[in-house]
Amino acid sequence: MPKKLFMNTGKYIRFIWRRERFGIFIWWAALLLITLSQALAFVDLYPSESERQAIAKSMENPAIIAMMGKPYGINNYTLGALMSHQTLLFTAVAVAIMSILFMNRNTKADEESGRIEVIRSLPMGRLSNTSASIIVLIAVNTAIALTLGLGLYALGIESIDLKGSMFYGMVLGATGIFFGAITVLCAQLTSTTRGTIGCSFGVLGVSYFLRAIGDVGKESLAVLSPLGWILRSEVYVSNKYGPILLTVGISMAIFGLSLYLDSSRDLGAGMLPIRKGRDSASVFLHGPLGLGVRLLGVGMIAWMVGMLVLGLSYGALLGDIEAYLKSSQAMQEMFSYGSGHSQIMQFATVMMTLIAMLGTVPAVISIFKLKAEEKAGRAENILTRAVSRNKLLGGFLTIAIAVPMIIQLLFSMGFWYAGNSVLDKPLLLGETILSSMVYLPAIWVMVGLAVFFIGCFPRGTITVWIYYAYSFFVIYLGAILQLPDWMTKLSPYGSIPKIPIDEMNYVKITTITAVALIFMVLGFVGYRKRDIRGI
Repeated sequence: MPKKLFMNTGKYIRFIWRRERFGIFIWWAALLLITLSQALAFVDLYPSESERQAIAKSMENPAIIAMMGKPYGINNYTLGALMSHQTLLFTAVAVAIMSILFMNRNTKADEESGRIEVIRSLPMGRLSNTSASIIVLIAVNTAIALTLGLGLYALGIESIDLKGSMFYGMVLGATGIFFGAITVLCAQLTSTTRGTIGCSFGVLGVSYFLRAIGDVGKESLAVLSPLGWILRSEVYVSNKYGPILLTVGISMAIFGLSLYLDSSRDLGAGMLPIRKGRDSASVFLHGPLGLGVRLLGVGMIAWMVGMLVLGLSYGALLGDIEAYLKSSQAMQEMFSYGSGHSQIMQFATVMMTLIAMLGTVPAVISIFKLKAEEKAGRAENILTRAVSRNKLLGGFLTIAIAVPMIIQLLFSMGFWYAGNSVLDKPLLLGETILSSMVYLPAIWVMVGLAVFFIGCFPRGTITVWIYYAYSFFVIYLGAILQLPDWMTKLSPYGSIPKIPIDEMNYVKITTITAVALIFMVLGFVGYRKRDIRGI
């Protein structure tokens, strides 16, 4: 009987690999490129021991600890310890997101679309799809761990040795495996893809905030978080095995529990009871806009709350930011926009750029949700009624335009409020909001590209994410790596004036907005003409 449960798992592993190999390669290449670039950048940013020890003092600020975790090895703050402390947590979160999306796509999403039912009609075991997904997940995270570890060691940077580099990779791999396991378990508990994604990202969010609260205050809260465990491995300093073994061990137990639940539940159902819905839809659901809000609402609210919290967190840093930037000549050059501008204001403009790029993600997701509905066959059902294609696409586009406006506003207000609580000279509310909202045309360019590909080339939507990744790379690391100006200008974010350091350039803003509108119009024209099931 057990053998029948796993029949032809090997064939399903090959199927998953063939389907996911391109996406896996993109994630792997991005993680490797960004990690190695950051390691090389720290060599230029902190070339001397005195600079590293100066920055070590600022790492004990509670706001920085809440974001990055407790510093370790600060008595001898080597490049390895510095890089690990400043980058490991955020890279681990990125790996966790990759694993959550991968496992959701290959378990609950396939189940909800009916593909698992078709596969089980073939000579395949009941647990073949879940076990194959687990095996591929473990293999991918192991490969990421090995290549990142060996890549960091190959840079030949002092204090970034082989043992510490392999620990760095193992921490990331263990994190990815853990949150992949959480996603598999959520897929057994919930009956929908939305439920699985919400549950998995909920665990990730709670883990981050438990760690933040625990690192700043009560240690016992931090050790309840898997992100708190991995940071206590103290990579490049103590290199402790315990946290990694604990993370992997609990992951294996969760995998076992998930397989047991999968073997006993009905296909398409979850172990948790489904909340009874209303007998009839509300008036709000009588149109595409209301439908989009219903489908995307929980995720969008989570983004808004997260951005408000980020605004409060980064604003709280402003009290110590001048000491933080003055600790390194390289940091001063990185944030330098000429004389006459305070370092606080220069830091704020950089943060507004990065937050605008983060705020682009939910906007693009809002548009691509329509593609998911189309693939599932639900968009076709909607269009058989008195709903035009323009109205359907317009409903989701309205959400994609409005959400970043709210996100940018919430971040800037949180940044302003927290900043004024620690600064002697207060920030101006209007100026702070304008410095954030000025990036909306750049975000709308990305939204316009998403509409264009949905309407004209629905199979090529990955191009939008590739362009977004390029933009993030040149904006985030352009100054550190001293990339040529033209590379930055290829991104819509690189042409936005940095308020209040730069003067408002209405010609640029109008041009960028016009480009966004052109892409949107072309997308609407294409969507109106193409076959709806042409994906």
